[in-house]
Amino acid sequence: MIRKILVTGSSAVAGTAVRAVSGEYPSEFVFATSKDCDLTDAKAAQDYVAAVAPDAIIHLAAVSGGIGLSAAHHASMLRDNTLMTFSVLEAARKLGVGKVVMALTAGAYPPDAPLPYREEYLHAGPSHGSNYGSSYAKRLIEPAIRAYRSEYGLKVVGLVPNGIFGPNDNFNYQDAPMLPALIRRFHEGRDSADPIEIWGDGSPVREYTFSEDVARAFLWAAYHYDDDQVLNSGTTEASSIRDIALMIAEFMGVDPARIFFNTDKPSSVARRDTDNSRFVALSGMAYTPFREGLRRTVEWFVDAYENRRDHVRLYSKTKG
Repeated sequence: MIRKILVTGSSAVAGTAVRAVSGEYPSEFVFATSKDCDLTDAKAAQDYVAAVAPDAIIHLAAVSGGIGLSAAHHASMLRDNTLMTFSVLEAARKLGVGKVVMALTAGAYPPDAPLPYREEYLHAGPSHGSNYGSSYAKRLIEPAIRAYRSEYGLKVVGLVPNGIFGPNDNFNYQDAPMLPALIRRFHEGRDSADPIEIWGDGSPVREYTFSEDVARAFLWAAYHYDDDQVLNSGTTEASSIRDIALMIAEFMGVDPARIFFNTDKPSSVARRDTDNSRFVALSGMAYTPFREGLRRTVEWFVDAYENRRDHVRLYSKTKG
């Protein structure tokens, strides 16, 4: 029985979603942020886990951000994400934590792998050059899961979410992912006549999973999954960046003619379609339609920005 679950990264978009749905589950939850513990420090992590004494850990903490941040900080993203992975695994191993659920990312797949990405393609080639630091750190979780299960008998499993979005996302221009940065840009520019700039030509296609669906996927894994095979856990509904921008413009009441795609700026991988058939067959997961999730996120952001701005992540903070 899982009496207590420790959730790391609980101030970021996925962690706050776990908090939002946690009342639907029977366990006690402890939500940790970087203010509670620096997970890059192995001793601090072990001391914190010992004090909490959880039966399970859902490890969502990560150093992450958009293409600009990733390209400028390959070393620190590789270092910090890897340190956090092994701090959590070592603490769980030494303290006898019953279950650990780790978060990989669809960005860890090699861009030249066949589409849609299946779990066995994770190590089929090099990572994309724009985010190789964070990608290799997340890719390393897969062999770590197998190794810790094999050598230490630790019950550790992994899910591979794709793009995550929802309330409480990172809307800071310096390091936000594309989608929340667009939401903020459209809102702050809605009353101006200036163009709204988007990097690239808008053609890359992404699968974005609403944060509450991500939360439920990780909770399902904590309660019900126990295999060394990592699972793609995100939606397979895909939208181009251009279409996402047009939807945001619609929800914000912005003239779409103001959208300017700056082709002098870099674009990312053209597609990252994933095959979630194994996960869906096991979990029975049903996903929130992207348009509905985007509308809810835009409404949350506008309300929070206008009425509770201190609750919106507008300034730099890369660790959840």
